[in-house]
Amino acid sequence: MSERCENLQDIKKLAIEFKQCRKILLALGDENRQHLILEMMQMGECGGVRVGAITEKTNLSRPAVSHHLQILKDAGLIKMRREGTKNYYYFDADTEAMNQLLQMLTHAKHIMENLPDRSEENDKWRKY
Repeated sequence: MSERCENLQDIKKLAIEFKQCRKILLALGDENRQHLILEMMQMGECGGVRVGAITEKTNLSRPAVSHHLQILKDAGLIKMRREGTKNYYYFDADTEAMNQLLQMLTHAKHIMENLPDRSEENDKWRKY
């Protein structure tokens, strides 16, 4: 099989892996959710934090914080535990989702490392 075909097969496989990681990529790709994650980390509460405590650290409304936490939870990045009527959010990423993300990123890196130089400086790729 030619190099081009091998790369094409790898890229098709990478596309499938990418689709499998869409939830976690979407969750991590939002600036507000990144801010929430950073704030939660800086709070240093291993047992979890409540929505109100997170809201105080952001410029987001309480419903917005709850919405973003739900997206992070659905993506497998955080979990929630309930004590009576109180909900505590904490980091406990789904290892399968994280492994899929790491595999996809490693695969993408491998493909990129093996692609030919297609920059303008490479005469082989210039169009006349």
